[in-house]
Amino acid sequence: MDRPDCDPDRLQRTYKQFALVNRVVSGWRRLYRSTVRPKLAGGGTPTLLDVGCGGGDLAVMLARWAARDGIQLHVTGIDPDERAFHFAANRKPVPGVEFRQASSGDLLAEGKSYDVVISNHVLHHLTAPQLQSFLDDSAGLARRLALHNDLSRSAAAYALFSAGALPLAGSYIRGDGLTSIRRSYTVPELAAVVPTGWTVEPHSPFHCLLTYRPHDSYRPHDSYRPRQA
Repeated sequence: MDRPDCDPDRLQRTYKQFALVNRVVSGWRRLYRSTVRPKLAGGGTPTLLDVGCGGGDLAVMLARWAARDGIQLHVTGIDPDERAFHFAANRKPVPGVEFRQASSGDLLAEGKSYDVVISNHVLHHLTAPQLQSFLDDSAGLARRLALHNDLSRSAAAYALFSAGALPLAGSYIRGDGLTSIRRSYTVPELAAVVPTGWTVEPHSPFHCLLTYRPHDSYRPHDSYRPRQA
């Protein structure tokens, strides 16, 4: 689905199905309650950045969960892919949610910052230099927390997703999902390549969680600066 010549109708169906897939497999409801929501306390209007937001379903879900908890959260979803941005921007408007076609590097260059910075299933798309730049950007943008949820490679994850995604015909979900699992890190692999100040832990049997809480021990890398996501 990342290819510029992919079928546009099939791509639209993929974006629509992301909401179901993310609800079932990504575990963000639990992450919101245990990790994100505590960082939104303190009054005012907290802010959250969803990097590589795709079709925008997670940004919308987070805003709605926060609203139910009485939190006036402002969510910005960004994606550098024009097709993803247009799909997200054409969703039914949700109070407190906006979408931009931009990268994390673009926002950092603008001097933006957010209470919480998140991504979902982005890390495995990045090369090693891009991953370092992505994490540098996240650390620079996050005031309270950066949280990146990604797939964790395993034979069991591959087999279960291969079978479970069979009903999602007519989209790129199954094929691209299997490719993503093959490309994803295990927890030890990811822990071996992240900078100081980031922690890696299993989020579920099939996901790993990369977390950064701002403090003085982390210094962004200067060795490479390609901008992605």
